[in-house]
Amino acid sequence: NRATLRSAIQRLIKEGRLYSIKGSGTYVAPPKLERSLQDAKSTSESVRAAGFVLQNKVLDVRVLECSRSVSQKLQIPLGRKVFYLSRLRIIDGTPYMLEGCYVNWELCPGLEEHDYTTESLYRVLNSHGVYPVQGEEQVGITYATEDEAKYLDVAEGDYLFYLSGTTRDAEDRLVEYCKSVVRADKVRFSTVLRRYSQ
Repeated sequence: NRATLRSAIQRLIKEGRLYSIKGSGTYVAPPKLERSLQDAKSTSESVRAAGFVLQNKVLDVRVLECSRSVSQKLQIPLGRKVFYLSRLRIIDGTPYMLEGCYVNWELCPGLEEHDYTTESLYRVLNSHGVYPVQGEEQVGITYATEDEAKYLDVAEGDYLFYLSGTTRDAEDRLVEYCKSVVRADKVRFSTVLRRYSQ
């Protein structure tokens, strides 16, 4: 039945399993990256563990005085030095995430001397004796701005996931505050639910 077939195809498109190109046809969508909300892995670790190829394009890297909002997030005095890193993360040749990270510079001076097109931020932190082990992350929905749309290769106003959170090290010090926008068609979030008896 053609109507049933069309309905099934539309449902698979909505689920992200298929995609349609006007005047060309309907195709099987590439697999999404699955990210566990209970996982403290870095983006680099998550992407490579899933078998994808990750590339990084560094958009900005510098040491600056923290703003009031970053001061509150990292719980450090206003004006204290922070290391700022902005990157476009690319999976298998497709833009995936725009990420901005703020790190308490006093915990690891010299972060700005590394090349983050090839080096993992967490590995660099480890080399400075800082080991992120836990954190908090919030997930929401936002709309692509003109600049975000340009970098992520989506239409302005498209839905994006908005992620923000902080990371602590093994000594329970706040190390990093990070905020990112992620293409909704490239990632799926998962978690494990447990019911505790009373």
